[in-house]
Amino acid sequence: MGIQNFPAALQPIIQQGFLEREFEAALTSRLGYRMCADREEFSVGIGETLTKTRAGLKPSVTTPLAPATNTNLDNGLTPQTFGVEQYTITINHYAATTDLNMVTSRVGIASQFLLNAAINGEQAARSLDEIARNSLFNSYFGGNTRVRITLTTAGPAVAVDDIRGFQTVFVNGVQTPVGGSSSMTVTVGSNSYTLIGAAADAVNASTAPNGVSGVLTFSTSVLVADATALNAVTASTASSIMRPNNRATTTGIIAGDILDMSTLLNAVAQLRLNAVPEIDGAYNCYLDPVSARQLFSDQAFRQLFTGATSANQVFKQGMVNDFLGLRFIPTNEAYVQSHPSLSGALIRRPIVCGKGALIEGDYAGLAEADVAPSDSIISVVDGIAMVTREPIDRLQQIIAQSWYWIGGFCTPSDTTTTPSTIPTATNANFKRAVMIEHLG
Repeated sequence: MGIQNFPAALQPIIQQGFLEREFEAALTSRLGYRMCADREEFSVGIGETLTKTRAGLKPSVTTPLAPATNTNLDNGLTPQTFGVEQYTITINHYAATTDLNMVTSRVGIASQFLLNAAINGEQAARSLDEIARNSLFNSYFGGNTRVRITLTTAGPAVAVDDIRGFQTVFVNGVQTPVGGSSSMTVTVGSNSYTLIGAAADAVNASTAPNGVSGVLTFSTSVLVADATALNAVTASTASSIMRPNNRATTTGIIAGDILDMSTLLNAVAQLRLNAVPEIDGAYNCYLDPVSARQLFSDQAFRQLFTGATSANQVFKQGMVNDFLGLRFIPTNEAYVQSHPSLSGALIRRPIVCGKGALIEGDYAGLAEADVAPSDSIISVVDGIAMVTREPIDRLQQIIAQSWYWIGGFCTPSDTTTTPSTIPTATNANFKRAVMIEHLG
């Protein structure tokens, strides 16, 4: 498919690289959640799913070797092993296209051609950003939900708003369905119970973004006082969710529970307790404009910069600034939902991410010769392929402008990081991000 087959009016545009620059500019301007992803190349010829193994650490040794036991061939030592855990990346094919009719678009044809490229680029960037966001939040919602329907009498089955994080447990580093031999400790209301099963509802009634409502089954009966609607249900390995004034659930958020610096600093402290590395010197905090506006109104936040020199760069330049270990990145892709019980109120969800919170796998064969022949018009920008196809219809009038990406995102776990290796670590399966919920 050589360039000579394109209309003469378009050949100079393609030859000078204008089209590629339009595509790249749109991509660069819209990146958000994808920025926190570690990029890995997904090799050719290994299938569609890649499982990687992460090695843990061995516990610290603080007791000296006793002279009386320092004998025989083993010197009184017992061999130790380190734990491992696995995470899986699955690649998929995403694509979209736009047609350009040379006859009906004859007026201003060059600008229409470039406009299509720019819009394709914006669509591709936004699509990948939302795929990254969904993968990130799906894991960090995990293990945090609430009772949906009050039990009439004590029983083992409890209906909850979201079963994500309750369906599997890590056994020797491998995610295994919850069952009798792979149970999970869960706090329902005020007491702890042993979870042995989780089943999704036939009709999803979850109020959480991408949530999955269902029934949790425990090994013993749950008290009615615990299994009362709106009570918190929290797994022992639940991801961290911070809420102003320490509200236990999303429905517990009330008027006045807005984003403040104290909640953000608690999120930073949680990441540091788990020894999560920073991203180029700070943690990325993704938040929408309303969350940012609330933060600017917080008295503690404002007082921090009172009297500062250089006219307060945070206020001059907006929110993309590093201070107190945070780098604020505004986004319009943050999850916003109606409050489950307060009419007219909204729940907003900033998220603070450390390095490795998200893994992006890009297919290495995206533009190989057998996929993109040498005479084809294909440009790869930031891992995304832009394809321009010559007119092949009967009248040779319709040009196709398309993009595609082959890859996937996953959130790696850190189950091998425990208090025995890092004393301040938590029991959360996923430790590299902290979600915040507040009223907005």
